[in-house]
Amino acid sequence: MKARHLLAVLPLLWSVSPSAAIELSPMESLGKALFFDPSLSNPPGQSCASCHDPATGWTSPDAGANAGGGVLHGVIHTRFGNRKPPTVAYAGYTPLMHRAGDMAGMGNGTGMGNGGMGPGSGMGSGGMGPGSGMGPGTGMGNMTPDTLVGGLFWDGRASGWSLGDPLAEQARGPFLNPLEQANPNAKHVCLSVMRTGTAVDFEKVWGPGSVDCMKDVDGTYERIARSIAAYERSGEVTAFTSKFDTFWNNSVGKMPPVPMINMMNWTRFKGRGLDDMELKGLMIFNTKGKCSTCHMLQPMNGSPAPLFTDFRYHNLGIPKNPLNPFYDMPRQWNPKGNQWVDQGLGEFLAKTQGMTSGDGADRDYRSLAAANTGRHRTPTLRNVDKRSSPDFVKAYGHNAYFKSLQEIVHFYNLRDVLPLCDSPNPPVDAMGGATCFPAAEVADNVNRTDLGNLGLTPQEGMALIQFMKTLTDL
Repeated sequence: MKARHLLAVLPLLWSVSPSAAIELSPMESLGKALFFDPSLSNPPGQSCASCHDPATGWTSPDAGANAGGGVLHGVIHTRFGNRKPPTVAYAGYTPLMHRAGDMAGMGNGTGMGNGGMGPGSGMGSGGMGPGSGMGPGTGMGNMTPDTLVGGLFWDGRASGWSLGDPLAEQARGPFLNPLEQANPNAKHVCLSVMRTGTAVDFEKVWGPGSVDCMKDVDGTYERIARSIAAYERSGEVTAFTSKFDTFWNNSVGKMPPVPMINMMNWTRFKGRGLDDMELKGLMIFNTKGKCSTCHMLQPMNGSPAPLFTDFRYHNLGIPKNPLNPFYDMPRQWNPKGNQWVDQGLGEFLAKTQGMTSGDGADRDYRSLAAANTGRHRTPTLRNVDKRSSPDFVKAYGHNAYFKSLQEIVHFYNLRDVLPLCDSPNPPVDAMGGATCFPAAEVADNVNRTDLGNLGLTPQEGMALIQFMKTLTDL
């Protein structure tokens, strides 16, 4: 696939700084052992880390796959899923899926460590209180009571309704997915844990008899998932150690606050940890670039710093990625073949008949399916440029259509300005930018408000990209 860059290729800013050792709790240590254990797949050979590698920001470690279809093969190498792996870092703050008007969904099952955030922690201190907004047209003011918020996986199907924690529900998924770790059932995973030294630590954490593969398979499987979620919430994964975090911490208590940065006041933020180009990029991120509309520039759900997501779902108008190997999967896995279309959140909502959450609340959202067709979860931008080497290829978008930050910013900037084209590999101009874009894979519900005609200059695009590089954890 040819490059579709926004600008002339920028030299990568590359620095390697080992993170300080993190002291893990017994449950986090157990979760880490499970996360990195390749024996828990069927056949053995694929761990959670196989698709969520710390060296690449807890996402895909395969540059070759990223450069093509972006989807990784499962433990059975002829099987592929349908979307690129999202990062698991910072996902622990994600609320249960809920309608925006139902604030009971915020704060449940989120936060750091074992258990939830506790009463009143959803939108309280450091969250979305008065005065913390982004200015006109940004923030969460454009939500309706029927807007869906929360949940994990690109389509939100790890809703949190079952376990009260989307992250633990997400951790259960890959083990039993025939296209990923391919275990036939939860009992098989339980027996695999019993065969490892992890079983001893498991009972130290959860108590005697907590690994019971005969009488309490479901309970054991839940404890496995909650242990992994505890590790993913730990400071080793959800680190808040980026250059931006230094800037954020240096800005606490100072005026103006970071969420108010704009073109008139950006120089007042000098000396807090970002250089001039990075500050200009942050200013553009919060103003002309409209990035903070969805990648919100404020703490949420009790986080100590911004998570750079709104926990919502959007159709960005991303074209189909014809290199996705899922199109060639047998009918058993993909009965529609090349005609398959990724309906995103809408497809999950269409299957919610009879679903309820742990408190008995009705979660039948079928009536919202059509309005959410083609929408996918807003990912965090943290570690968006973290890579294992300077020339490592990362992919962007739920289907990995874009192969660099330059490409995806170019798309955000000019999607609705450039003409449509039929080629999945658009011709490029002298600066390496695409001169046209293929049509959106899903034409319904495309976000025409927050992207598509931003009017960014090449210099503004360069500054925006340099700011996003400051979100890499050390």
